Amino acid sequence: MTGRTIATICARGGSKGLPGKNIRPFAGRPLIAHTIAQALACSGVDGVYVSTDDERIADVARGAGATVPYLRPAHLATDQAGKLPVIEHLVAHLEARGERIARIVDLQPTSPLRESADIAAALRERPEADLVFSVSEAADNPYFNLVEPGPDGWMHLSKGQGTARRQDVPPVYALNGSIYVWQRAALARAAEHGMWSVKAAVYLMPRWKSVDIDTLEDFEYAQWLHERRAGGAHG
Repeated sequence: MTGRTIATICARGGSKGLPGKNIRPFAGRPLIAHTIAQALACSGVDGVYVSTDDERIADVARGAGATVPYLRPAHLATDQAGKLPVIEHLVAHLEARGERIARIVDLQPTSPLRESADIAAALRERPEADLVFSVSEAADNPYFNLVEPGPDGWMHLSKGQGTARRQDVPPVYALNGSIYVWQRAALARAAEHGMWSVKAAVYLMPRWKSVDIDTLEDFEYAQWLHERRAGGAHG
């Protein structure tokens, strides 16, 4: 399919873990503005669109250079609303206006430590895949130190029977939520049947870039990492 590659940023107004987090000041500007700037700086992205139900977020997003075509309807702004229907709703709205969209790169606004280069690299990763999503190396491993109760009521390793050599088991990754690159047809299919109904591949990011801000502790840790990296960049 030919068409544009767009970036979508889904930013709901309600947040129980850290109220107002999407527009909370982070490193001198609202949190969501960092993600918008990263998308705008990526040469592979043709347009940046924000879906939100909050007028304050919409104003900040427009000021940062993104397009906010509407305020999200209430049924897509609840705690129970899934993200895929929100993205599909936004893409369908743009297509109804005559847009031809080939790929959608969805960017989480609470991942400010990703860089524009990560977005560009994810767009290049495994072009034959339906979906490429960003991950980091998992801190825990179901073959070594993740356990769960078995049918007999006793605890067992989540996978396998245990091994003395880590290199003998498959690598495992943790989804960091930062970047999702969807082929248009795959997004429609996943919105109906779920994310794991499509052919998916991963883009590996370092753990320090993978912090997802959900709580005040996450926010403070991300700020510390940002300041530390900025200090290193300046010698």
